[in-house]
Amino acid sequence: MFGFLNGYFSNDLAIDLGTANTLIWARGQGIVLDEPSVVAIRQEGGPNGKKVIQQVGLAAKQMLGRTPGNITAIRPMKDGVIADFTVTEQMLKQFIRKVHKSSIFTPSPRIVICVPCGSTQVERRAIRESAYGAGARRVELIEEPMAAAIGADLPVEDATGSMVVDIGGGTTEVGVISLGGAVYSGSVRVGGDKFDEAIINYIRRNYGMLIGETTAEEIKKKIGSAFPGSEVREMEVKGRNLAEGVPRSFTISSNEILEALTDPLNSIVSAVKTALEQTPPELGADIASKGMVLTGGGALLRDIDRLLMEETGLPVLIADDPLTCVARGSGKALDRMDKFSSIFTTD
Repeated sequence: MFGFLNGYFSNDLAIDLGTANTLIWARGQGIVLDEPSVVAIRQEGGPNGKKVIQQVGLAAKQMLGRTPGNITAIRPMKDGVIADFTVTEQMLKQFIRKVHKSSIFTPSPRIVICVPCGSTQVERRAIRESAYGAGARRVELIEEPMAAAIGADLPVEDATGSMVVDIGGGTTEVGVISLGGAVYSGSVRVGGDKFDEAIINYIRRNYGMLIGETTAEEIKKKIGSAFPGSEVREMEVKGRNLAEGVPRSFTISSNEILEALTDPLNSIVSAVKTALEQTPPELGADIASKGMVLTGGGALLRDIDRLLMEETGLPVLIADDPLTCVARGSGKALDRMDKFSSIFTTD
């Protein structure tokens, strides 16, 4: 009997449904899935034929920009919200099935899902519905800055101000949290995707070369930086020459990538400054002494902490394992659902 009850409650999940990656945290196991939010769809029997999901996650991401005519690799999440409802639901189903491999019963977990704080009620309802469609028994939504703060072990319940900046794939979320609630939360639709886009446009404009998203992401990870450094790193890049129409390779430096990323980085800095302007003075004093914490994949961009430190004059810390911070925070909230009931959103 107890074994059955244990099995019944053990499949509760916390999902960070991100624009770039989806992470799933399972009770008692920690993070059990970390895959790109990409779905490859195969069209069967002509243009009006049936659409079948070929792959999800990592296998689908490797197909981006490399698919034949009857297969399309798409990212169903855009700017932190659902762009394609049906595909997102199917992707969630597949991911939940991967986590619950050997179950006699169809999994019907309680699920906590992160949402951007700038998302509308319609967008939140779409996320909620897709989770129910994927087999959830109960769905709670939590705003990303709150989840990130809990994941970074900030004292969210205390009467002290904690500031968190979560730079994801589609959005950057800035939150000031005190006494278990968000005093200020703001969201700008700038993140890792906009960085990649800026690199693609810069290379097209200055080199007359066309590169794909995957190559742009690789450049960002290897030589991208947010602040001028002492050493200049270089990387050889292959792409298609627009004038000649043939593939060519060229070398690009980290200073050029810094120039390419200026606009999206400025948007993030101005979002942080807006948050600081809107923060009550008492909490502002707490943040001035403790600083702000960076989470999300964008926190891994080289020297982004230095940029924010120079621009705001405040201490800036990068959370441990920033990529999984939001998922871990959602998991902790799920574990203490009764205690943390105030942090879940009601739409």
